[in-house]
Amino acid sequence: MSVLKPLCGAEPRLYENLATLCRQQHPAYQIVFGVRAADDPAIGVVERLRADFPACEIDLVIDPRVHGSNLKASNLINLCASARHAWLVVADSDIAVAPDYLARVTAPLADAPVGVVTCLYRGHPVGGFWSRLGAGFIDHWFAPSVRIAHAGGSRSFCFGATIAMRRDALAAIGGFEALSNRLADDFWLGELVRRRGLETVLSDEMVTTDVTESSLSDLWAHELRWMRTIRSLNPAGFAFTFITFTWPMLALAAWLSPQPLVLAAVLVGGLARSILAGRIGAALMAPLRDTLLLVEWAVALAGSQVRWRDRILPVRDPPTADAPPQPRAPVARAAMEPYQGARVTRRPLPLMTEGTDNGVPERQSSRSTNGLNPPRLL
Repeated sequence: MSVLKPLCGAEPRLYENLATLCRQQHPAYQIVFGVRAADDPAIGVVERLRADFPACEIDLVIDPRVHGSNLKASNLINLCASARHAWLVVADSDIAVAPDYLARVTAPLADAPVGVVTCLYRGHPVGGFWSRLGAGFIDHWFAPSVRIAHAGGSRSFCFGATIAMRRDALAAIGGFEALSNRLADDFWLGELVRRRGLETVLSDEMVTTDVTESSLSDLWAHELRWMRTIRSLNPAGFAFTFITFTWPMLALAAWLSPQPLVLAAVLVGGLARSILAGRIGAALMAPLRDTLLLVEWAVALAGSQVRWRDRILPVRDPPTADAPPQPRAPVARAAMEPYQGARVTRRPLPLMTEGTDNGVPERQSSRSTNGLNPPRLL
């Protein structure tokens, strides 16, 4: 199988997370890393992985072409041509996995009706208080919500932490080009495959994702992007999401009806929420965590933009997102600057033609489940 890993910059713990993929027990697999710039710091990490894991088949694609507003999708389009196997696994750069990860997440692909396999993730705080609070968003609200929806029969989800699929299923939806102008690329990758009549499987494998926010402003921007994207996918369901924010709802019930029976129910609910937190520290942070969720939800009810790294993107996908992908012009063959490193594909920009944009899109003035699918964008 081929594992596709789009990279962008030297994220915290990038080497440690990628190294877990190089230690897989699977007998034959290829890892294809992709970056857009020849000076991307992630290249140094890839070279270190090659040196430390010489038996691992590692390829690197350096390709600056941009195919739409979603730069992660552009990266996937550029590196997919270097994948040599019929089974593909797309995984974000900030996840850590167990040694049997590839074997477990791809096993359902042996069944012809299965089109996509995805898996949930737990938060790994990297830093101080705010990263721990951010991990609570994943572990104590998002993941339980997905499990409840899954138990109820929903399969309308797909998470960028891991997406496994066959190459023929990808080709049937038009390749990664079908995601080039979509904000929630992970959700739409699964949804477009489902529309072809294939099933989505939620693997019992669970990976770990780093939560690196070091300030309230960083955490706010990240989680508000998630909330507004969830709203764009399922507006009706999102409108009633507030009932899942435990502590504010318990406080409201106690204030509106301070009767013995109601107060007893509040006590039981608070105890259950504390047990769900798992640790004393997380339980003590739970009231703040749930209150912040409520505030983010209220703000996310309005607004048409989100911040993704240093870019402002519209929440609503453009009408062109639903158009069938157009065939891409072949890359012009040209002399390539030598690069120190084996198995590196370095593609130059094709000649510019009228009506094409091969550069980074200008900053726009407007911008990773049944609406519970936060996008995990690079």
